[in-house]
Order: sequence, then structure tokens, then C-alpha cells
Amino acid sequence: MLLLIGWLCVGLGVVGIFLPLLPTTPFLLLASACFMRGSPRLSRWLHQHPHFGPILHNWHQHRAVSRTVKRRANLMMVLSFLLSIYWVPLLWHKIMLISMATVLLIWFNRLPVIEPSRTIPVTSQQK
Repeated sequence: MLLLIGWLCVGLGVVGIFLPLLPTTPFLLLASACFMRGSPRLSRWLHQHPHFGPILHNWHQHRAVSRTVKRRANLMMVLSFLLSIYWVPLLWHKIMLISMATVLLIWFNRLPVIEPSRTIPVTSQQK
């Protein structure tokens, strides 16, 4: 059951890359939790994945997101909520969406940002 839920979450996370209303990171975190309990091999695969691995590593090690992830997520959240607000006809729906967007953006932007580590190359003169 855990493997099925994990794969479903991976699939939804991949779809979320392309659909603005579907978040990628929460589905990957849920998939990671399912795979950790259900299959160490799949957990390793997900954590070593070139695209998903760094997001999971930053979250599990530092409870933080990268500046790039934060910037993209903010842009997609604002665009998707603006589109939804434009489409819904009732005023109370618009107010509800604005309230949800505000709470979500405040919560998300309070998450810490992990800075990429800067490695200074050692030249032969410094040795």
C-alpha cells in the first residue's frame, strides 16, 4: 500500500511540474515518507534523482527550500490564484481565494531559504 501511495505521489508531483495548481514538493515529500517505510531501494532512487533529490535533501536536512524553488513557487501560486479569482463568478469565492492565497503565501515565504554552498577553487598558487 505504501508503494502504491508513493508512486501515486511521484506521479502527481511530476504532473505538478506542469500544472500550476498542483504543488510538486508536498507530493514528493509524501512519496519520500512512503518509500522510506516501504522500500529503501525506491527511497534511495528518489533521494538520488537529479531533479527531486536536491529538493528532498534541503527539506530533510535543513527544513528549507532553495531560492529558485521559492521564486518559482511564488510565481506559480500568484498566477494560479489570479487566474482562479478571475474565473470564479461569485464575490464570496473571490474573497475566499484571496484569503487562501494570502495565508499560503505568508506561510510559504516564512520558510527558510537554503543558500547554495560556495566552493572556492584552490589554485596551484594557494597550495
